[in-house]
Amino acid sequence: MKINGKIESLRDYPSPNPRVTLKEITYWSDGLRVKGLLATPVIHANYEGILYLRGGIQGVGMVRPARITQLASHGFTVFAPYYRGTRGGEGRDEFGGNDRLDAVNAVEVLKEFCRKDRIHLFAFSRGGIMALWTGILRDDITSIVTWGGVSNVTYTYEERIDMRRMMKRVFGGSPQTNPSAYEERTPIVHLEDLHASVLIIHGKCDENVGFKHAQLLENSLKRLNKHVETWYYPEYTHFFPSDINRKVVDDVCQWMKLQHS
Repeated sequence: MKINGKIESLRDYPSPNPRVTLKEITYWSDGLRVKGLLATPVIHANYEGILYLRGGIQGVGMVRPARITQLASHGFTVFAPYYRGTRGGEGRDEFGGNDRLDAVNAVEVLKEFCRKDRIHLFAFSRGGIMALWTGILRDDITSIVTWGGVSNVTYTYEERIDMRRMMKRVFGGSPQTNPSAYEERTPIVHLEDLHASVLIIHGKCDENVGFKHAQLLENSLKRLNKHVETWYYPEYTHFFPSDINRKVVDDVCQWMKLQHS
């Protein structure tokens, strides 16, 4: 049965952390078998869940076991979908097109292993649009953290000359020749349907995902009187120094646990 979010198979996966176990899961999404990585603390408990939404496309920006075991070590069950068309998953990564359903349906996978009433989204880079769409299309998300997150794919086309060829191929043109493909991927105009608390983290020197993505999202949420907090770092780029990165992750995990549905 091709039921969205239904687990097709799971297998053990090597973990870099002895206190966290990893399993690679194949699940159904939109009629496709899609894969992702599940991290659970070895000490069993009814943990809150984090859906980790990675950046990049296909093999670029792949889910890193070290990152999701880091999150799990804070007392969370973490599931990170690879998105369709990646690591043997069926279909084609559309950079926020129908593949957004891979994130939406991954929540059902995560709920099999964690508290069903405490689901958080932790997104990085391209994962930002995946997280916002998931929060818009579902009503069971407690909080959303978007770190260096994309909020408008037209901005990405303008900023990232190195990505234009890929975006034209995947989207079927540029923002000038096929504007609807860019508009339908951009979640900003649907934020009235988002009810989770949102935390925006962004380095103001970010050249991969410009700071205006964060400003657009913050201003759009504030106009709608949504609960939004911002942690902006004037000196950092898309990638924070490792010691700062660790500290921010620690603080994010604390922040998520304090949020209310």
